[in-house]
Amino acid sequence: MCGITGFWDTSGQLSAEKMQWLVQGMSDTLLHRGPDDGGTWVDAEVGIALGHRRLSILDLSPEGHQPMHSASSRYVVVFNGEIYNFSELRQELASLGHRFRGHSDTEVMLAGFSEWGLEQAVQRLNGMFAFALWDRQARVLHLGRDRFGEKPLYYGCSGETFLFGSELKALKAHPRFQGKINRDALALFVRHNCIPAPYSIYKGIYKLPPGTILTWKGQGELTPIPYWSIKEVAEKGVAKPFAGSESEAVAQLEALLQEAIGLRMVADVPLGAFLSGGIDSSTVVALMQAQSSQPVKTFSIGFYEESYNEAKDAKAVAQHLGCDHTELYVTPEEAIAVIPKLPTLYDEPFSDASQIPTFLVSQLARQHVTVSLSGDGGDELFGGYNRYFWGRRIWQKIGWIPPNLREFAAYGLTTLSPQTWDRLFAGFGSLLPAKLRQRQPGYKLHKLAEILAVDSPDTMYKGLVSHCKEPESLVLGSLEPSTILTDREKWARLSDFTQRMMFLDTVTYLPDDILTKVDRASMGVSLEARVPFLDHRLVEFAWQVPLEMKIRNGQGKWLLRQVLYKYVPQKLIERPKMGFGIPIDDWLRGPLRDWAEALLDEKRLREEGFFNPHPIREIWTEHLSGDDDWQYYLWDVLMFQAWLDANVIH
Repeated sequence: MCGITGFWDTSGQLSAEKMQWLVQGMSDTLLHRGPDDGGTWVDAEVGIALGHRRLSILDLSPEGHQPMHSASSRYVVVFNGEIYNFSELRQELASLGHRFRGHSDTEVMLAGFSEWGLEQAVQRLNGMFAFALWDRQARVLHLGRDRFGEKPLYYGCSGETFLFGSELKALKAHPRFQGKINRDALALFVRHNCIPAPYSIYKGIYKLPPGTILTWKGQGELTPIPYWSIKEVAEKGVAKPFAGSESEAVAQLEALLQEAIGLRMVADVPLGAFLSGGIDSSTVVALMQAQSSQPVKTFSIGFYEESYNEAKDAKAVAQHLGCDHTELYVTPEEAIAVIPKLPTLYDEPFSDASQIPTFLVSQLARQHVTVSLSGDGGDELFGGYNRYFWGRRIWQKIGWIPPNLREFAAYGLTTLSPQTWDRLFAGFGSLLPAKLRQRQPGYKLHKLAEILAVDSPDTMYKGLVSHCKEPESLVLGSLEPSTILTDREKWARLSDFTQRMMFLDTVTYLPDDILTKVDRASMGVSLEARVPFLDHRLVEFAWQVPLEMKIRNGQGKWLLRQVLYKYVPQKLIERPKMGFGIPIDDWLRGPLRDWAEALLDEKRLREEGFFNPHPIREIWTEHLSGDDDWQYYLWDVLMFQAWLDANVIH
């Protein structure tokens, strides 16, 4: 795991010394991503400069140093990530006559480019990666990103200079960077709590979409080309589903998980795993422990607020599996202390509040290990989110009801605030059926109210994944641009509504929110996070699995649960799903109130000119009074305001 950056200046006016100084400055901004080593390479004749920061995981020797040249000297690469099947590829390439100086996956990747060409070589890679490859012979720069977007890569042109880097801070270190805020991207942010690819917060700067390669010849259009498509995977999987029995499906899933996890356990440094005690992380840890002769190191964060605390569940799973478990209970003061770090950590506005516990658990793990496995991706692949089974069931029950009656029911649900509903459920908890004993029932009932008012299931999904429903009315001078969510041509052709939701989450929420959060939080403390569920072979199998093997009896992840129950008793796992959250709602009324008030000051909002102050002040007042819970909407605005303070270019 590393950080990469560089530029291509086509003006022909920069000396080698000037280029070296510039790329070194860009690279230095990524020190947290690679504290173990660093390097630069420039070709002043062409104007190309590459920079690299290294977090040593495999081949800790100098033979893993980057930028790295191919054996033929045709290619120079800077690479961030891990190629998990590098040993297999190395053996194949050795049989074809290639020789290797060291034992790094980067050297194997370069040999693959030489042997098979860029696209075919990338298609053979099983891993997470972002790279910049300079072809000295053709004088062409290639940027590539892994299939799901585990590793970030930004790029864009500023005048005659093409810039790229793992994080925006590297691009901003170049004097030709132009940091004009993209109001249209800001509109997307307040809808999604992140900025979806290919956009960034800055005009003219883009995220390379997952599963694509961008080739830049010094001029022309910047058009990423796909080398792998989850859209095609989903369509093919549903068209030709797994035809075996349920027991055969369980066995195949277990085998694929064992291999994916085993490959991600290869490291020359200490390794562990995040453990929440939920289905996904427990499965990862169980199969790690099954393949390890030593207790697996596991890490959990606990909160004293019971409705947000998963630590006791994680501890029970760890004890059953015989793990070397470390937990840390965090006070509100310790969690709040992370907030000032967020604008620098994320580089652009990002407001998934679980960014705070994710950073804290990464910080805890880094005290003991350098690599940590994560359970992310399981919800999207195996039907874990409540909306997958609630949304389908609700639409079946309400679709026939006249719209005016649905709107009336929605109004009734929202006459009580989420907090009032929570108190009612708590008071009658022992009298309620088990299925109605939900965590955060008030929030879920308000979500239900939103669903009742929509005209189609796809509109319902868009509402469920949207914070601000009318972002153009909130962000002044904005026009919300097209995204995968709004461009149906980019959707997989799936007739089933639940499968469409799972697909859309995989191509939007997963890379733009979940994987961004995990990458920045972990790399912010120089920790490599690996995600076994995103082994592409496992993903391809998951899309072949019939939906009835994923969602059954109103519960998700049926097939995955059958694998887990071989290792962990069902009683340790069966409980309502809990997100990795924190009580932002209460904190905004308490210890964060003064901080928030300063950022939401009406005069300040008017002077900055990005937001319409009236609706913001209105929901802030309602939130403070306890009449409603606007934590998610407010956190979006607050994270932009905090980011603006830390990142505005004067």
